[in-house]
Amino acid sequence: MAFNRSAEILKDYLAILDQHLNDVVEGREDKMLELKEIAARLFIHPTHLSNTIKEYTGHHPCYFYEEKLLIIAKGLLKDPRNSIAEVARRLTYDPSNFTKWFKVYAGLNPKEYRRQLDEGSGIGSNRLSGDPIPPFTERQNTRAAW
Repeated sequence: MAFNRSAEILKDYLAILDQHLNDVVEGREDKMLELKEIAARLFIHPTHLSNTIKEYTGHHPCYFYEEKLLIIAKGLLKDPRNSIAEVARRLTYDPSNFTKWFKVYAGLNPKEYRRQLDEGSGIGSNRLSGDPIPPFTERQNTRAAW
């Protein structure tokens, strides 16, 4: 029974993330949700949300948040009409913090990412060189909300 509830919590968490990130990109939201706010929407305690997702997937909830955000950032950066500063602002970052965050999670800064896209290196996929995002405990926390 707990297995089904864990799957339900993960599914609902990811649905909230998708909707929220869509709202951020479309300008309907101007700040990122904190884990406690997502937990409140699910009517569960933040610790329970975190522990359930970690036990069920092996990843902290932040892993999924950052992964989805990275995919969105890469998509926005593919369009040369979007300046790096504009992409940062759309994703609620200060441009310098966005560059640092992007480098931590993508392995190169946004300008380098664009240059490699222009060179046709094939990095337009969701991940660079197939390397997974390091587990949350090994990553630098660049988001104040987490």
